[in-house]
Amino acid sequence: MFIITAKVPRPKASLWIAATAFFCCAALVLALVPPSARQVTASTQISHKGIRTHKDQVAYLAQYGWQTSSEPTAVEELIIPQQFDERYDQYLQLQREQGFELEAYAGKRVKRYTYQILNHPTGESGVIANLLIHKNTVVGGEVLSPNLNGFLHGLSMP
Repeated sequence: MFIITAKVPRPKASLWIAATAFFCCAALVLALVPPSARQVTASTQISHKGIRTHKDQVAYLAQYGWQTSSEPTAVEELIIPQQFDERYDQYLQLQREQGFELEAYAGKRVKRYTYQILNHPTGESGVIANLLIHKNTVVGGEVLSPNLNGFLHGLSMP
């Protein structure tokens, strides 16, 4: 047990008490949460950087739960538009919801790698995942069905 004494001016006393209470509660919560649960939380953050090879791309998609072809079915070089009109609104929103700010890459060259998804929950065949990569960093991506009335969603498994 520790006892701390300090002489604190009255206006700062309430701030000091509140801060002490916050840090004590945070320490208590960390002490009560098992280490295995803390590791799961830390490991669920996916790094978008350092994606250099096809193997890295497959491993990146596997972090979202996808089983994919080992090689891309297509690789295309694209230029992100300088200006986005209303046709891009939904797509940009989808990217933002995943933490990607595609507008920051306006006018830049990216490569789009397309992989076949082998384990989509719908069981539909032909489902693909696209990764937009700029200088070894994933800057966007989606999973989609090539069917006429298909679907388009983020990289996270539904």
